[in-house]
Amino acid sequence: MTTNIERAKQMRNDFMQGNGKGSEKDPLTRQTPSHRRVLSRQELKELYASNMIVQNIINIPAEDMTRNWFTLKMEDEDLKNAIMQKLRDLGAKEAFQDMRHFERLTGDGLISLGVTQSSPVELDKKIEYDKLKRLDYIHAFSGHKIEDMVTNKDVFSSAYGKVEHYKLPKTEGSDREKRVHESRLLHDQTRKLEDETKGQPLLEPLYDILTVMDTSLWSVGQILHDFTFKTYSSKDIEDMNQEQRRELGMLMDFMFRTEALAIIGEDESLTKQSTNVGGIKELLDYGWEMLSGATRMPKSVIKGQEAGTITGAQYDVMNYYSRIAAMQENEMKPQLEKLIRIVLWCEDEVGGRIDPESIDWEIQFNPLWEVDSKTDAEIRKIVAETDNIYIMNSVLMSDEVRDTRFGRYGLEETLAFSGDEAAQRRMAEEVYGKYKESRDEDG
Repeated sequence: MTTNIERAKQMRNDFMQGNGKGSEKDPLTRQTPSHRRVLSRQELKELYASNMIVQNIINIPAEDMTRNWFTLKMEDEDLKNAIMQKLRDLGAKEAFQDMRHFERLTGDGLISLGVTQSSPVELDKKIEYDKLKRLDYIHAFSGHKIEDMVTNKDVFSSAYGKVEHYKLPKTEGSDREKRVHESRLLHDQTRKLEDETKGQPLLEPLYDILTVMDTSLWSVGQILHDFTFKTYSSKDIEDMNQEQRRELGMLMDFMFRTEALAIIGEDESLTKQSTNVGGIKELLDYGWEMLSGATRMPKSVIKGQEAGTITGAQYDVMNYYSRIAAMQENEMKPQLEKLIRIVLWCEDEVGGRIDPESIDWEIQFNPLWEVDSKTDAEIRKIVAETDNIYIMNSVLMSDEVRDTRFGRYGLEETLAFSGDEAAQRRMAEEVYGKYKESRDEDG
């Protein structure tokens, strides 16, 4: 009969064996890198619910993408304010954060568009924009709510690979399949394998690394539990049977953990031992480096560093925010533009129906981060030294430097990063040029 100790040994024999990477006889040396782990809906739910590091990996990029939101650029201030107020009423910021959260967790994040139109709403038909009256609500949900997606498989079509219809589960009391036209949903999907309609959950390729990290946590816990222990030597031990040794061990373990005084015989000895932890830091760092590289998130961000603030040496964090800014531009911006176009087309929203193509408007995401005070001071010192060199060599005049650094548009305007530095520079140059012209006219 298998004892509890033997079962415990089997449970920790190979932490990767449950992923199908080895045989029972030789689990480690027969691992194959090609095996794919497919996580069920319940497994994804339990992995997310039971591990805070997993929650950080899923939640933090979604929060960073929407944390500072965006600014809508258009000439009509009243219209801009009306659109932004409508988005606040809809809870658009929270919905887009949830959509990205679901995309990372399940592979697909979606937002339903609840519209009212002058004609009957048919979900399987394309939205008729010239008949829209109101956008009543938006709801974020995961790909688990979708049974299937009908995509264009014609490689010679301009719409190749795009979703045409979504199949939803049958509603209670109905035996008919519900189909929804793609125009009635916003769909966020960034990881998809060819010939598969649904996206791949981020945790599937991370599963082995997360398992290693879970094992390292368990192992460190065991080391801490047994970091110091005592060794008791006595010649009487040899005459004891197994049951007597067990009882003595339990009694002495309790006494030596709770009492500061040990009473032993002349021929007995009691020594204190410590667990050797040499090299464990390198092993743990290796696990963190693998997790950081796989998630494309710095360790400090995964561990929950305060969002939006960095020091001068954190180039990895700067690169992370640069990547987030690119994701905003390439992945979230088209979805936001689609939502705003629908709001503009609605007859009863923001002052009447407006053709989005008839006006100039643009989404600009707000800066994601700022440097800390120490780094800010160091940057200012370097800039001051550079300016001094320019003045000494007659590249710039002192008045020009003073206007640039200490005028209305000073150094602090250059320390924020939005992902589009070229556009920021052009805007700053244009604004500063007009500001300087007005000063010249006044003076």
